[in-house]
Amino acid sequence: MSDVLMYFEKGGLVMYPLLICSLVIIFIAIERYLFYKSIDSGHLFTKQYCDILSGETLEKAFEFAKTHKGACANILTQASPLPTVERTEAFMEMKGNIVMSRLREKLSYLSVITTLAPLLGLLGTIVGMITTFSIFNIQAGQPMAITGGIGEALIATASGLCVAILSLCVHSYLSHKMNNIITNMEQCFSALSEAKVRGANK
Repeated sequence: MSDVLMYFEKGGLVMYPLLICSLVIIFIAIERYLFYKSIDSGHLFTKQYCDILSGETLEKAFEFAKTHKGACANILTQASPLPTVERTEAFMEMKGNIVMSRLREKLSYLSVITTLAPLLGLLGTIVGMITTFSIFNIQAGQPMAITGGIGEALIATASGLCVAILSLCVHSYLSHKMNNIITNMEQCFSALSEAKVRGANK
């Protein structure tokens, strides 16, 4: 622990915004994971719902969706009783857009941090090297002064890259989860629309 604090202090002032960025990443990762878990009806629900619509009645699909949780199941439960295909599709599109907007919340912050963190690290290194060369001018004839100073200055760059990598990994994972939820919703919406079209043509 003492070594970590020592490196943190040697990294300079930019280590503080990098620390804040790290805490923001952790907060977003936890908050989005819990939110996605609460809003996701699941791939199994999607498969079973589509299977019911392809071989059973709309009433059975309605009852099935009613007994499940998640945004997709909730929208389908509300959309099923609507009288026309047009109203059903308009309702699902409106509700789906709202859900997708909520799914994308906070992910843009991760993109900003992924770009910002290496730049902060580079800034810290440049400031550190300027300070090192100033000291070297004073301590002429002592080459260890400049090599040690550059080593300490590079701590900021390494820290910035670590934060950026963490942010990129979290963003990729959350984007994958979000895309799965959206894909499952679209499959269910399409299945319900097709079932209602078939019912209207009978």
